[in-house]
Amino acid sequence: MSSALDPVLLHHIVNTLGWPDLRPLQRDAIAPLIAGEDALLLAPTAGGKTEAAIFPILTRMAAERWTGTSVLYLCPLKALLNNLEPRLGRYADWTGRRVALWHGDVTNSKRRAILAARPDILLTTPESLESMLVSANVDHRAFFAGLRAVVVDEVHAFAGDDRGWHLLAVLERLTHLIGRPVQRVGLSATVGNPTRLLTWLQGSGTGTRPARVVAPDLPVLVPGESAAAVPTGEIELDYVGSLQNAAKIIAGLHAGEKRLVFCESRQAVEELGSLLRGKGITTFLSHASLSVDERRRSEEAFAEARDCVIVSTNTLELGIDVGDLDRVIQIDTPTTVASFLQRLGRTGRRPGSIRNCLFLARDGDALLEAAALLLLWGRGWVEPVIAPPEPRHIAAQQILALCLQEHRAGDQTWPQWWNGLAPFDRSADPTLRHLIDQGYLDSDGGMLFIGPEAERRFGHRHFMTMTAVFTGAPEFTVLVGREELGRVDPALLTEEVQGDRRLLLNGRSWRVTYIDWRRRRCFVEPADGGGKARWTTGGWSGLGFELSRAMREVLLGADPPVKLTRRAIDRLAQVREDESSLVHPGGSVILRDHRGDDLRWWTWAGFRANATLAATLTEAVDPIQRFDDRHIRLRENVTPAEWRALIADAGQRLCLPEVSKKALDGLKFSQALPERLALATLAARLADLDGADAVLGESVRFVHA
Repeated sequence: MSSALDPVLLHHIVNTLGWPDLRPLQRDAIAPLIAGEDALLLAPTAGGKTEAAIFPILTRMAAERWTGTSVLYLCPLKALLNNLEPRLGRYADWTGRRVALWHGDVTNSKRRAILAARPDILLTTPESLESMLVSANVDHRAFFAGLRAVVVDEVHAFAGDDRGWHLLAVLERLTHLIGRPVQRVGLSATVGNPTRLLTWLQGSGTGTRPARVVAPDLPVLVPGESAAAVPTGEIELDYVGSLQNAAKIIAGLHAGEKRLVFCESRQAVEELGSLLRGKGITTFLSHASLSVDERRRSEEAFAEARDCVIVSTNTLELGIDVGDLDRVIQIDTPTTVASFLQRLGRTGRRPGSIRNCLFLARDGDALLEAAALLLLWGRGWVEPVIAPPEPRHIAAQQILALCLQEHRAGDQTWPQWWNGLAPFDRSADPTLRHLIDQGYLDSDGGMLFIGPEAERRFGHRHFMTMTAVFTGAPEFTVLVGREELGRVDPALLTEEVQGDRRLLLNGRSWRVTYIDWRRRRCFVEPADGGGKARWTTGGWSGLGFELSRAMREVLLGADPPVKLTRRAIDRLAQVREDESSLVHPGGSVILRDHRGDDLRWWTWAGFRANATLAATLTEAVDPIQRFDDRHIRLRENVTPAEWRALIADAGQRLCLPEVSKKALDGLKFSQALPERLALATLAARLADLDGADAVLGESVRFVHA
């Protein structure tokens, strides 16, 4: 046990927690965090990362006599914050410090109490932090005056999308506000590029502040950049053919055990939950369209029960505690190795237990994808976490938020608030000019103010819509009496039906009794079966380059290092036979069907690389049916000679994919950008130049079916 920790903390770690020693990560994190260094702490799920961060920070807090709200603890999910509050509150209480929770579900009375007596540690989300900065009810200069450190839990969940850019921008504004840098500590379980992720987290402090990656439990498996867990666990891959068969297997296996089942869609969660309940299995559900109360009740009941199942989307992938699990079951496959590692890490936490996961594939494609993902996992590979390129729309949102926060900003000095961090610097000048030209901002006397267009578009509920950088699909709230059950896709309420209109929500069927179109609500009562579930998925879907390439390897004969059931072996053999003409070991295949009117280039390069190739080779690509993860459809009259001429210099003229203007609806704040810049942002995010270049460097074989 390290004597560098505060003596009071040490006493409680030994006597209250009963720990004979700290874990390696917890020991190794003490010195750099007490020294004030920025750090990225990496360990498998349930590896003690929270304690590794908070024990040294509490020690530093006591030694340096920090006052006021000196630590922010940021999480991507409100449920995760709720889960952490009692644990962190206990640790802080040992040293006479206080913890408080601030997010969208916290009542106004509790917020007023926090503002009146500031806690030492505030648990919140970046969106709620932004709300505090722009709120007229919060004296943000006084409230954050004592800030010394920020802990970002599940940092990879931020860094891979626009919430990460928003997080960085808000942290930069905070450091400018208080006039000094703030220690930044990231916690993560699954990253393939830890050094780059730490550099990203440091923001404008990169190169000027000491920083280190602390990962004693994650050996470097790939020289330079890798921090994947050593592949261990009891993993089995099965082929079941349907969700009904999956329900039979789940109902018949592991009686008396607690099972967490992951599905890749809310619809599958609802349908499987209903099937399991129909078989007499105690079943709970969790997904983003269930109400907060419904999810909380499910998670609490599941944590206390034993012989039961909880069916979930990725809402339970992160570190929300649902008690000791016996089994994880995966329907089909997640789209990343990182997600699989998070899910696998939910098991094996009890002494004497091991990590385990049973994959149940519903069709041949899902079986192939699962085998490919497990092939990558077996090699210790995990995806790098890379921030989306060119977040111009976030720069627009931040300029507006700054004007709302400060009431006015200098038209020449505004970039100082982000301490030189791109893209919140002078590179955003074209965006600023557009904001002024379109009335989002007013300019007068060298100062910028919120303009009438920003008031019109974002002013509802005190600009609350401006603090979130993602857009959700419109949904109707479902009510049973006065109690909210969840939300459903409007299409379920508008499609033509015979007889009663019935919904499937929380694994049960409901009859719609009344629809309030103006307020987007519908009222329901229980029904005996017949309910339907459906939600619209927004944005681009598709697999990455590495996973698509691994699928090609599986078709060529590679097997993942896991147990395959006889059903899986037989079905995989059939898939290999059926698709044998679509792969060859020397490169890619261009296949013409027996009729001669269908010509496809089987690249196995993933959605983004194929989008890039299709944009680059427009002369050869079918303009209507273009591409997916695996292939690009070519014009039927392309000959081998023409093809060779077209790709001769294609690697030197790669193009960004074309983007439909309709796609701008999914990019929040896109209307605050010039249309050409909004389209350029989406095009950059859809491209995979490296993957496209790799495919062009391979040989291509023309064959006939």
